[in-house]
This record gives sequence, structure tokens and C-alpha cells, in this order.
Amino acid sequence: MFQHIDYYAGDPILGLMDKFTADARPTKVNLGIGIYYDDAGQLPVLDCVKTAEQRIASPISPRPYLPMAGLLGHRQGCQRLLFGQEAKVIQDNRVATIATIGGSGALKVGAELIHRWFPHAKCYVSDPTWSNHIAIFEGCGIEVGSYPYYDPANHSIRFEEMIGFIETLNKHDVLILHPCCHNPTGMDLTHEQWDQVLQVVQQRELIAFMDIAYQGFGEDMDNDAYAIRKAAQMGLALFVSNSFSKNLSLYGERVGGLSILCPDADQAERVFGQMNYIVRRIYTSPPSHGGHVVDLVMNDAALYEQWVKEVYVMRDRIRSMRSELRARLEASLPNHDFSYLTTQKGMFSFTGLATEQLERLQSEFGLYMVMNSRVCMAGLNSANIDYVAEAMATVLKG
Repeated sequence: MFQHIDYYAGDPILGLMDKFTADARPTKVNLGIGIYYDDAGQLPVLDCVKTAEQRIASPISPRPYLPMAGLLGHRQGCQRLLFGQEAKVIQDNRVATIATIGGSGALKVGAELIHRWFPHAKCYVSDPTWSNHIAIFEGCGIEVGSYPYYDPANHSIRFEEMIGFIETLNKHDVLILHPCCHNPTGMDLTHEQWDQVLQVVQQRELIAFMDIAYQGFGEDMDNDAYAIRKAAQMGLALFVSNSFSKNLSLYGERVGGLSILCPDADQAERVFGQMNYIVRRIYTSPPSHGGHVVDLVMNDAALYEQWVKEVYVMRDRIRSMRSELRARLEASLPNHDFSYLTTQKGMFSFTGLATEQLERLQSEFGLYMVMNSRVCMAGLNSANIDYVAEAMATVLKG
């Protein structure tokens, strides 16, 4: 019956995890999947999350379905985090927000809404981007193209080319944008560059879809959301998908949100209804446990303050690993430029290593990186950084 069905080759990043797990070498290092590990190489449970979970469990209570849109506190927490604590667009009821199954679920619901109500829209992603951006939008029947973004030769952004390309797009075409910690390159636009991009979005009447999965890991909670808040100030309509996987270390709980900024409250109510309708047709309601954790942390002043401090500890450890890796590589290869390691932000860096070099790192040294040369800096720690630097220097020397 199913002989006509094609084989699935597997996801390249998740498949890399399978290879890493099967590798018996004690010196192996996972620099592939985008997960934050502490300096002991462990996935942390944040103290604010521990407190929230203790409250949830005392007493143990029934687990009913959540509303299709998720918990109100979860949704309000997303809005304040993205648009600002006292944002006028929130006060004016112009933001329609639902809790989603992670950031991927937010992208899926948003893509379905765009396909239904803007059927002629095409979607454009940065070159390169997170591969699931393409998969999700194509899976919803939307044609996907790319806009110029990264120059691997110079470890820089092709900004003029990017602007020139965006100026050619049609009304209601969709731009997938990374407000901070660009995945996979780690190269972010400056505030001035964001201003220019958003001016073109406004002039061309494009749909900006901002995917923010690492808020707090770049500069800080507010600066990382600069593009989102600037778009709101300009009066733009806007899609925002956010994830709590990284900054709350709740990967397996699958908690995120989709917020759509609308011109007025009436349109926001219409959009909110359609978001619920899409959710009903896909998964009915979001996960409960993670939603309650987000609700508590985002709406308790003490827990929220504690959370922000814990996020900045993670951010600063990644920055430290960037600086230390750069110093070691520059000591081994003084004629190479490794400044990009400290210029890039967030969990990822684009190393520029060739496929043969990446394969050699994996086969000879047990270093697992994505084959587009993306390295997850959060996989480095004080115990493995010398080994990683020596291995990278070895393959770069040839």
C-alpha cells in the first residue's frame, strides 16, 4: 500500500545528533544542534523554572485542555517581552497573540494564515537561513525565495544588495527576518540598518515576519527586540514568532508564541479568531506544563528579574567562549582573521570551514558541526575549548 512513498533522508541537524550519540570517543564534542550547555557540558534547569515548577506541583492538580490560544498570562508575557512593558500597541489592543508549540508552531500558524488570506504572497528568507523556515512555508504551499544577506568571504552582511533586492518585491510579499542572533551566521543588522530595512518594508507594503528565538542572547532583552519595537513605532503590520526553548531552557516543553501586530483593535480581533481557527485544525491547544511555567515566570516580578539575570549569565558565557576560541586560533594561526568570532552574536557562528575540513573534524577529532559550517558556540566549555581550537587549527593548516 505504501510502496509509492519516498524515503525521508532525515533532518541534517537532528541526524548529526544521532551520529554524535553513536560516537564512542570520550573526546567528542557536539557543536551542531542549537542547544545551550553550561560550562560543565550540561543542559541547565534555570532556578526561576525550578521555582515555577514547584508552585505548579503544589498541589498536584488536574490537567484540562488549555484554550486554543493558550493561557492569557503566557500570551501577555509574550507581548510585553516583544513590544515592551508599557507598549502602546498592547494598550490599544492591536496585538493578537497565541501560545504555540514552540517557535516552529508559531511559524506554521503564521504561514497558514498568510497562505489563506494573502494567497499571492511569496516568501523570502535570508541567504542563508534556518532550513526549517523554507520547509515550513513551502509546506504551507507558499513559494519561497531568498534575499542576499551573508558574505562568507568577508564575514559581513551584503547590506546594499539586501536593500536593493527588497526594493524589487511586490506588495504583501513576506520577508522572514531575524531580529537578533541570526541563525546560522550570527551576523546582525545595526539599528541604523534595521531602520532602512523597515522603511523599505513600509514603502513596498511588504509583510515583515520576524522570528526571534534567542532574545537576550545577543545584547539584552530590549536591544534584541529593537527591530520589532521600531516596526511598531512606524505603524507597520507585523508577524512575530518567539520561542522560549533557549532563553528558558525549555526545549522539550515546546513553548513559543505568535504575535500579529494589526492596524487597529478590530482587525486584531479578526486575526485572533483566524489564528484560533488554524490552531483548531492542526493541534487544538498548546502544551499545558510549559505554558504554566511561562505564565508564572513572565508575570511574577521576582521570577522575571531572576530569569533575566540567568539569561545574561548564559549570554556572557557564550561571549567568553567566543573570545577564548578566537585567542587560541589567532595564537596558532596568526595570519588568519578570526575577528568574526567576536563580531557575531548569539549561539551560532559561521566558521567558513570547507566541507572537507568539516568532514575531517568529524572523522578524525569527533567534532560535530553542521555541514554549512555553522558552529554552536554554547557547546564549548573550559574542558574542551583547547581540544576544539587545536583540531580547528590543524585542519585549517591543511
